Amino acid sequence: MKRIVILGAGESGTGAALLANAKGYDVFVSDMAAIADKYKTILVDNNIAFEEGQHTEALILNADEVVKSPGIPDKAPLIKQLIEKGTPIISEIELASRYTKAKIIAITGSNGKTTTTLLTYHLLKKAGFNVGLGGNIGDSMAKQVINDTFDYFVLETSSFQLDNLYQFKADVGMLLNITPDHLDRYDYKIENYSASKFRIIQNQTANDYFITHVDNEIVAKLLPLYKVDANLLEISLVRKVPLGAFLNGDEIKFKVGDNAFELSVNKLPLQGKHNIANIMAAVLGTEAIKNLSGITTQFDYQELLSDFQNVAHRLEQVAEINGVTYINDSKATNVDSVFYALDAMTKPVIWIAGGVDKGNDYSQIKQLVKDKVKLLICMGKDNSPLEDYFLDVIDNIISTDNLEDAVNAAYENAEIGEVVLLSPACASFDLFKNYEDRGDKFKSRVHGLQSSSLNVANKPKTENRKLEN
Repeated sequence: MKRIVILGAGESGTGAALLANAKGYDVFVSDMAAIADKYKTILVDNNIAFEEGQHTEALILNADEVVKSPGIPDKAPLIKQLIEKGTPIISEIELASRYTKAKIIAITGSNGKTTTTLLTYHLLKKAGFNVGLGGNIGDSMAKQVINDTFDYFVLETSSFQLDNLYQFKADVGMLLNITPDHLDRYDYKIENYSASKFRIIQNQTANDYFITHVDNEIVAKLLPLYKVDANLLEISLVRKVPLGAFLNGDEIKFKVGDNAFELSVNKLPLQGKHNIANIMAAVLGTEAIKNLSGITTQFDYQELLSDFQNVAHRLEQVAEINGVTYINDSKATNVDSVFYALDAMTKPVIWIAGGVDKGNDYSQIKQLVKDKVKLLICMGKDNSPLEDYFLDVIDNIISTDNLEDAVNAAYENAEIGEVVLLSPACASFDLFKNYEDRGDKFKSRVHGLQSSSLNVANKPKTENRKLEN
């Protein structure tokens, strides 16, 4: 019996364990941290052996194959030992793809993955396709393919997941953009990170589709260097493209094969240039699936999009208090995401940012910050990268090391007609479990302000790093 070891017992790891168990593997699950109760119960109920709080090498190094959690870096000592032994190390998606007949739409990019994945899933499901959702969002794909009831899967795929895909093939692959992110996992080299993202096209054939945003500087530079066998559909907000989608005034023009149609920008459920690009990608992905499925009916995309609700923690309006709008953009864990958020703001901004800096280059947003931000509130254990960069850009900087002080400082300084924007540009792990935890706590604190008469005089004092030029 083939032995498979699952490293990490979160959603993807537990799903992989269930699938491997159902397919007759000798399964062992190991997690260095404590396993959440809901996953531990699943493992116990299915008689799957596991350990938590440790990695026992004798029980791991004898594996025929290892499914690794995306959060575990290749530099981890145990992973290095497995590599030296020549043990195959795959991702949950690689394992799941072996056991499904479904066509797969795989979506990656530094920004916009989640929104585009949900948009594509929404369009396909509303159009009547039997479609599942997985990857870096929703339920584990591996768990869903045990019974394999879906005809299509829409998968959000991170660079970490792509790193351990080998035989996997996307029938429709999307590369939304590449901007510096997670460089700490890629030796601080953008070319290494980019190569990971371009793995989305591996194994594609002339029958498949590849959708990408050619306005993106890094994508445009690297695309000619890669052999693209699939049908290429381009996205542009600034120029006409032969096949794909481009912006023409207030209209989006689409052309896929011989089918040409358009959408009104003013009637879209999401606004902002980044969301226009996300919608372009989702519509093109749906058109590609139509073609692959032999469907010739023209969809009414304006109607299909009309009731779409965006993901939490991405430019999510939380409340309006005393004429001030509070927006939760906790999912903005890199500088490019903050660029899109600030670009969408039409009112003066009090910007809450900070966390674990991943080698950020803030030059991309320098002018936007100068033009739109009246106050920067840094929130993290080490605020020096943000403070040092923006010291000569913004008149006012306040430094805090917790969320309550950050929100209180925003409340104290906000005036009618302004926006308080949590858009961190950094990972959350210094103060929070993840970006969802950060966003949820921000929303909770804002709702607390909304429901109480907070006495400004009793708030914790915050330190102004700079008050005058």
